[in-house]
Amino acid sequence: MGILEWMAASLPALMWLGLLFVPWRPWSTRERIEADPLATHTDLSEITVLIPARNEADVIGLTLSGLQAQGSGLQVVVVDDQSSDDTARIAATYPNTRVISGQPLPEGWAGKLWALEQGRAHVHTPMTLLLDADIQLQPGLLAPLLAHKRGENRQFVSLMADLRRTSFWDRLLLPAFVYYFKLIYPFALSNSGFRHVAAAAGGCVLVDTEALRRAGAFASLRNALIDDCTLARQVKNAGYRTWLGLSRGVVSLRPYGTLRSIHDMVARSAFTQLRYSSGLLLAVTALFVLAYGLPFLLLGSAATWRLGAVALVAMMLSYLPMLRYYRMRLAWALLLPVSALLYLGMTWSSAIRYWRGVRSRWKDRTYST
Repeated sequence: MGILEWMAASLPALMWLGLLFVPWRPWSTRERIEADPLATHTDLSEITVLIPARNEADVIGLTLSGLQAQGSGLQVVVVDDQSSDDTARIAATYPNTRVISGQPLPEGWAGKLWALEQGRAHVHTPMTLLLDADIQLQPGLLAPLLAHKRGENRQFVSLMADLRRTSFWDRLLLPAFVYYFKLIYPFALSNSGFRHVAAAAGGCVLVDTEALRRAGAFASLRNALIDDCTLARQVKNAGYRTWLGLSRGVVSLRPYGTLRSIHDMVARSAFTQLRYSSGLLLAVTALFVLAYGLPFLLLGSAATWRLGAVALVAMMLSYLPMLRYYRMRLAWALLLPVSALLYLGMTWSSAIRYWRGVRSRWKDRTYST
């Protein structure tokens, strides 16, 4: 084997070993905040929870019940975004909860951001908790989140939800979803002063109300489909400090269960993540083929099988911390290349939707290109 062929064959191993040893450790789960069941008597009167809700009758009660178990003084504003079910009626039965009837969606706005913009006028506390209607906080989660925000002197902190894993497809794809998100947005870099990486998990964001206002709030990103990372960038660019971590105490109530439902969740914003660039789509495709496909081809040659084996072992080692964190069998690491292939297919599906004139489709709304 010539020197050029050997160098090409070495690329996957170098990529995966490099991932394991880069100082910001994107595969790590060290950035985390967990619920403290004993911290349920904290004074939370400085926080207003802002919840956009559209046809969430199945879960809104669990979300609001979770907030009742956080501490005292917490105010809640639910913006009913033109729901056709009992979302508003159920929300109105909870104490310290105000339900706002959302107005029709204006041209050029994403639905969630329009609901948040309407609710923002009803927030009069120093801090705002942006919470998705399908997110349940475990008892005692807000107290350590608030303590971390104050201790680290951050103006914007968010936690990535623990996605429900009730089926084979959930277990195959949802931990990998978090894993890939951390590769794209390394938490250590996002949490640092490095301006070129800013990320957030929109399901649970605790932010200073004044920082939110000075960053342009929601009007400045009214059409964004990846609104959480866009908002984090706005806040960071305004000179504030952000922080993002994992938590098993922030629980997603959204049932996926099927490959199709996960596909729809990913495809609605995957091509947006690539800035609708065909060049970036081809580059990502080549990267996935190199990282996940080439190691298997190398196994078939006596001259290169060791390089292929090193790449595969390093790849699977990088996934083990995520599996441990979500208390899953480590054998799922063997299927990481399968999840990569499926996510690449979902990204192409997202691009095809865009080329057909549909930028995104969510909650019975279609956002055209």
